[in-house]
Amino acid sequence: MEGEILGVKVVLANEEQAKIIKNIYPLYLHDLSEIYGNVPNEYGIYEDEPIKTLIEQYDVQNVWFENPNYLFPFIIMVDGKPAGFDLVSTGKFAPEGMDYYVYEFFLLRPYRGKEIASIAAKQIFNKFSGKWGLYVAPSGTNPRAEKFWRKTINDYTQGNFEENHETTFDGYKLIFTFNNTFKYIVHLSYFKRYN
Repeated sequence: MEGEILGVKVVLANEEQAKIIKNIYPLYLHDLSEIYGNVPNEYGIYEDEPIKTLIEQYDVQNVWFENPNYLFPFIIMVDGKPAGFDLVSTGKFAPEGMDYYVYEFFLLRPYRGKEIASIAAKQIFNKFSGKWGLYVAPSGTNPRAEKFWRKTINDYTQGNFEENHETTFDGYKLIFTFNNTFKYIVHLSYFKRYN
C-alpha cells in the first residue's frame, strides 16, 4: 500500500500523546498567518484571546482529548516521527449535514510536496464512513490548500464530491463535501461475491 511504502501512518492521539499536537499547533497558526494576515497578540501568541504563554495555549487544545466520542485528534506519523495532525469532529462538533468534519489539517514543511498529506488524509477518510466536509479559505485566498483538497478528494472519491462557496460558522468559505459510504458498500459486495 502507498502509505506503508512511505512510512505514513495516522494515529489517534491519546492524552499522553496530546503534547505532540499541542507542540505542533503554534506552527500551524503561524503558517495560517501567511494566508489570513493574522498577527500575534501582545504576548507573541497566535490567539485572539489574551493568552500569555504557550502553556496556556496548550490548554485551549484540551477539548480534543475530553470528548472522545465526538473529537478525533490524529497525529500524522512519517517513519515513526510526528509530521502533522488532522483534527476530525463529528456529532455536535460537526457542521449541520456532515457526519465528519476536517476541523484542522496540518503538515510540517519538511514533509510537504511528497504525497504524504494526501496519503494521510485518505487513511483518515477510510476510518469513518459517512458524509464528510471541510472548509478552505475562499477561492484564491489559499490556492495551495484549495488545489490539495480538490486533487485529494477527487482521487479518493473518483470525482464524486461537491464544491461550493457558502457562509459558514467560520465566515465565507470554499466547502468540499463527499460521502464515502459507497466505498464500503462496494467493498462489502465485492467481499460477498468473491469470498
